[in-house]
Amino acid sequence: MATYTIQIEDTFDVSQDRVFALFSDHKRFGDLLGAPVKRIKDSDQADPNGLGSVRKIGFGLLALEETVTGFEPDSLIEYTITSLSPIRNHQGRIRFSETSDGQTRIDYTISFEEIIPFTGALIHSTLEKGLRRGIKRVPELA
Repeated sequence: MATYTIQIEDTFDVSQDRVFALFSDHKRFGDLLGAPVKRIKDSDQADPNGLGSVRKIGFGLLALEETVTGFEPDSLIEYTITSLSPIRNHQGRIRFSETSDGQTRIDYTISFEEIIPFTGALIHSTLEKGLRRGIKRVPELA
């Protein structure tokens, strides 16, 4: 089966801790995506949205569950889909860093494999468009 990768890099004139807080808070991440997101399992770490937390994205039968597999405050979030899904081997990674002029840079990478032949391109396109549209809203939401 085919493997797909989405790579988004962007820079914001917003502090790194505020950008990270937006992406790491499951509900606010849903606001960014324009989709319902609810934390259904708290992390056992200091931040309930951290390592091991689980979020549900979407509605009813179309909802997916993602589990946070990597979490470094203000610098890294990694996650994977842990429920039934039309894709497999999904890995999301968001790296946050500060530029030399004090802006915040994100490097967001998602990779996955299609399960059903010829569906990967549609999923890739839809997901990338939604993420890019949401990421443009970071300055107003952070």
